[in-house]
Amino acid sequence: MNSNASLDIQRDVSEAEWRLRVDLAACYRLVARYGWDDLIFTHISARVPGPEHHFLINPYGLMFDEITASSLVKVDLDGHKVFDSPYDINPAGFVIHSAIHAARDDALCVLHVHSVNGVAVSAQEAGLLPLSQHSMGVLCSLAYHDYEGVALNDDEKPRLVRDLGDKRFLMLRNHGLLTVGRSVAEAFVGMYFFEAACMMQIRAQAGGTPLRHIPQAILDDAPRQFATVTRGAGGNLAWPALLRKLDRSEPDYKR
Repeated sequence: MNSNASLDIQRDVSEAEWRLRVDLAACYRLVARYGWDDLIFTHISARVPGPEHHFLINPYGLMFDEITASSLVKVDLDGHKVFDSPYDINPAGFVIHSAIHAARDDALCVLHVHSVNGVAVSAQEAGLLPLSQHSMGVLCSLAYHDYEGVALNDDEKPRLVRDLGDKRFLMLRNHGLLTVGRSVAEAFVGMYFFEAACMMQIRAQAGGTPLRHIPQAILDDAPRQFATVTRGAGGNLAWPALLRKLDRSEPDYKR
């Protein structure tokens, strides 16, 4: 998208929406950097401030390291574009994200990936195990959803919403990982811990020796500990640092 188009969109949306677009574009770039993207086949969405229940999602066909603030597609809960865009949206992404945005007022951002480690753990019967410090903050708010095929059917939405409940982390069996955040920052930092915990589990299991589980008493105190370390689990420390890193190397995400 050219710079004139970027200026047009920035002029036509609220200041709050533009800030959200910049954060969401940054999130796509960071997902690509960390290797969690799956070509063009995963998705991150953010709900636009206001009563209309509009949300932003990736233009289907762009690699994540190509996405900019102005290229994001704005749609309603029925999947209709709110602004003209030359791009379609991923239909599976729409089913998953629209279901969660409609059901959860706190779901400002929904981040879904098909990371290799996440899919590997999602295929294990026991799911995520309490093996690492990274796993503790996830386990205290983790739900599971059984695989029903590619998420194209609206009739899966009630089961997806039911299984997620009020949790922040969802393991989609045989499929991947999903986080819900009160901000883009919270969803991203949550995914960092989720994917890292899965990677550590796969590597620990590959060692072929008995594994030590973190005691339940320590797991019970995990929410307090992680809220302290992450300043309320919102990524308030990590996110600005990540944006500074992007600004140094690929500032065009803000276009």
